[in-house]
Amino acid sequence: MTQTGPMTTMTKQMQECVNACMATHTMCEETLSSCMSMEAGQAHMRIMRALMDCSEMTRMCADMMMRRSPLSAEMCAMCAKACDMCVEACMSMPDDPQMKRCADACRRCAEMCRAMAGASM
Repeated sequence: MTQTGPMTTMTKQMQECVNACMATHTMCEETLSSCMSMEAGQAHMRIMRALMDCSEMTRMCADMMMRRSPLSAEMCAMCAKACDMCVEACMSMPDDPQMKRCADACRRCAEMCRAMAGASM
């Protein structure tokens, strides 16, 4: 017997946000791997920290939404901030195609997370 209702049914908006978080998590991990092969310097360390924070935050945010945590809205707001920081860090290397792809994924995720943070979950 399957129950339906607000605690069991994920809205389309929530599902899209979970998908964006997971895609961004993957993109940050790939970009981090790419960063590790570059010559390390202060700028790269800042980018790598932002990538790690964003990767962890997006994964945790997706997990919390999927289990309908009462903290999801606040987590989405924090996730949007982490994504914004990652966009800024990645765009410090705008000529790198991997950094640009990552910034684009983070930008989309931040928008969706801000919308979810403003929605009642």
